[in-house]
Amino acid sequence: MAVDPSMPILVVDDYQTMVRIIRNLLKQLGFENVDDASDGNAAIAKMRDKKYGLVISDWNMEPMTGYELLRQVRNEDAIAETPFIMVTAESKTENVIAAKKAGVNNYIVKPFNAQTLKSKIEAACAA
Repeated sequence: MAVDPSMPILVVDDYQTMVRIIRNLLKQLGFENVDDASDGNAAIAKMRDKKYGLVISDWNMEPMTGYELLRQVRNEDAIAETPFIMVTAESKTENVIAAKKAGVNNYIVKPFNAQTLKSKIEAACAA
């Protein structure tokens, strides 16, 4: 399934270097409409203002983790259906299971490349 390269994507990470890396990978894949938020609260505020086609969030953030953000998104009717990809440096099985139970569409372990990101986006948006 082809993913619409004009769809708005929200990248959520408290580490600006990682935001830049993901933004650059998305640009390589043809996605230009990319916003970012430095924490979960800012992400929720942006999602209430704008409809995103995809959220790519880091797991380890303060004060709200990516997991808590995912749970909040899934509990708000207006944004609950937004495809959500979790990014983490740890591939702990219990984290993957918790994220799946909370409704994550896909999961990426750092480091990753543009091809991996592309396949994860296609799978998440096809769901």
